[in-house]
Amino acid sequence: MATTFKNLLSTDMATTRTLLHEAIPITGTIVSGTYQDENIKYYSHGMFESVYDYPYLSSSANRIFDLTYGYASDLSGAANPMNAKKLNIYNEMSLVLNGANLEGNIPLFDADGDLSVTTTDKMNACIFICYARLLTKDEIKKGSYTFSYIDGSNGLTTLGDYGAQTDYRVNSPAGEYGLLYTSSVAPYGESYGHIYYQAGIAVITASNDIWPNALQSAWIDTNDITGACNDVRNMWVDNNFNNTTELNSTIYFCRADSGEFNYSSNQTYLSESKIIVKAGDPSNNPMAYITTIGLYSADNELLATAKLSEPIQKDPTNSLIFRVRLDY
Repeated sequence: MATTFKNLLSTDMATTRTLLHEAIPITGTIVSGTYQDENIKYYSHGMFESVYDYPYLSSSANRIFDLTYGYASDLSGAANPMNAKKLNIYNEMSLVLNGANLEGNIPLFDADGDLSVTTTDKMNACIFICYARLLTKDEIKKGSYTFSYIDGSNGLTTLGDYGAQTDYRVNSPAGEYGLLYTSSVAPYGESYGHIYYQAGIAVITASNDIWPNALQSAWIDTNDITGACNDVRNMWVDNNFNNTTELNSTIYFCRADSGEFNYSSNQTYLSESKIIVKAGDPSNNPMAYITTIGLYSADNELLATAKLSEPIQKDPTNSLIFRVRLDY
């Protein structure tokens, strides 16, 4: 009987990477209270709120994002009971997404992303949207993010990471991020926020005229964090992006040459020490039908199996190559 195992050479293996994308729409009908706010989970600490795709007490509900608000130390003169928590939110998010500078200080969010201490385009107050990993998967696809909201004074405003396929930032410890613009036509103009692709977090400035001035003042001086988040939810129109799942694969080319794998170890292959498939004629070629391919470790332990859709005939007159793909 021919050998059962055959060693794979380096030339018999290849690796590949495939990026799978899924469109994610988050509509204002869900975010602003389709379920009479039963899909909005509030917390006693009041530092953020969670938005679900269904009433959150339901076993089928999925958290889609957390929403919060914070501002930097130069706005700490506001006398309200949430002042310390707003400062903590901002500093925590900046430390995670920007890291500490060389002096050990937490930098302010910078609109253009260069984190320069000399620039004046600082985002001193920010809305933070932290998406669930269920939606973002491995990362958000560059150039696919848009966020639209509407208010009485500015009308419809849409932010997007336009041009981010080739123009994005890499100076964040949380990974790559793109700038959010109101114009989809290059040159895009002033940036109003960031979208962090691997972290799945959107940071949108709240200290700019893209929001109503009355809301900005309320968020700083009088509103608690929940009030600021509710304002954003009630103005929410649409939010779209594509997520990314990275699928890594190893492809094994399993070769059965003409003189290999022409016999079977199945007990029904023989009868009285004769090969049944020869039909009683010793001059006939032996043959076997390949149904399964096994991948083994160096010490012959079975690691994976691949089933063929139908048995493939193998005899000394043919040579076969089976392509086995292992995804992980």
